[in-house]
Amino acid sequence: MGKTFEHQADASRYVMMIDDELVAVADYRINGDAISFNHTFTNPKLRGNGYAGEVVEFAMNDVEATSDRHVVPMCWYVEKWFTEHPERATLLTRVAGTTADTPRSSE
Repeated sequence: MGKTFEHQADASRYVMMIDDELVAVADYRINGDAISFNHTFTNPKLRGNGYAGEVVEFAMNDVEATSDRHVVPMCWYVEKWFTEHPERATLLTRVAGTTADTPRSSE
């Protein structure tokens, strides 16, 4: 079973494939310094296997590694994922242009 993950930036989505079959999707929109996850989908015949959680985790890892945007969980599933993964809550509140080592200056 060949499981792969991909960020399809042109389509504004993250996907999970198994043996070249689309299994799960996390759609997003860029809004300034935020990335809003507005929809997730799992192939109905494959639901109940944790695939949505896997694609959301892949997406959060990619957002964290490749941008400084904060995440807005507009999709109920992404919101639930953050509830179940409180250790990832910093993605919800981080400020573009700063890191943990360089806090945002107050104006």
